[in-house]
Amino acid sequence: MTPNRFLLAVLAGLAACNTCQAAGLFDSDAVLEVALKGPLTAVIRDDEHRGERSFSLELDGVTVPVAVRLRGKSRVEFCSFPPLRLNFASEEARDTIFDGQDKLKLVTHCKGPDEYEQNLLEEVLAYRLVNTLTDISIRTRLLRVTYVNTDKPGAAPITRFGFLIETEKAVADRLGGSPLQIRNLSRKMLDVEHSALVFVFHYLIGNTDWSLVRNFEDDYCCHNSKLVRVGERNYFLPYDFDMSGLVNARYAEPQPELRLRSVRTRRYRGYCTEPAAVRKALRRVVSLRDEIIGEIAEIPGLTPSNRQRQQRYLEKFFTLAAKEDKLLKEFERRCL
Repeated sequence: MTPNRFLLAVLAGLAACNTCQAAGLFDSDAVLEVALKGPLTAVIRDDEHRGERSFSLELDGVTVPVAVRLRGKSRVEFCSFPPLRLNFASEEARDTIFDGQDKLKLVTHCKGPDEYEQNLLEEVLAYRLVNTLTDISIRTRLLRVTYVNTDKPGAAPITRFGFLIETEKAVADRLGGSPLQIRNLSRKMLDVEHSALVFVFHYLIGNTDWSLVRNFEDDYCCHNSKLVRVGERNYFLPYDFDMSGLVNARYAEPQPELRLRSVRTRRYRGYCTEPAAVRKALRRVVSLRDEIIGEIAEIPGLTPSNRQRQQRYLEKFFTLAAKEDKLLKEFERRCL
């Protein structure tokens, strides 16, 4: 994490969060070593009802009870070890780093081969890049999780990277705002400069799997975005980047209507907005090139070849951005 971003995160957390422990969970990039023990097989197989089951979470010799259930959509269909939701609705989490937390999403390694764990780490990189661009974004906390499956006594524990995702309520609290739930969103409702920055961020990581239109399966707007209101302004917070070109997961495919051969092919999907705001956003991203490239080295566990691949992919963006007017014309031609 860059010094400026860390300082902003600490100051915002101290000002807005109710407890220092709750703020601390997402204020550090240090990997948390934890053990999650419980009936994993039952949870993974329960893809219809997705009922919670009792687990224990161990950290630094302290055991915290937690309720766990299956979550997710596309990853549930593809992954043999799909994402989970951890419910910390217990006073026993008090005085731990999970104090003040409620329901947190845990992104898991999906499958056994190492390439899937690499994809997870690459998705953490995507989150850290948007954090570098703006503090009005969702943070993560990287874990090294040892899973103990009580449904299979005697089976060897599995240790893999995973990460927790900050909730939109926690982001809103940190910023002194509130979550916003609406069914239909107009781009005129959003802060222009922040929106333009997020549009360019999606192009930076090659992500087209998002929309400010409500998914037909969801009650509220938006697809892979959360909304918060701070003062008189509304902001959307992107999340879920496994379908991006930066991650390039084996199961990732472009939307058919885009007619792209690969998710690695960048396509601007931002909404048509004030050209000056998009130009300003592009220049901000370019100005942070060193910090953006530097984040690659900060992700523990990435293989040297993957670090090189990520740098090449991001450098291609900066090569395009060097011809600012040409790229902005492309944005204008593709905007929605």
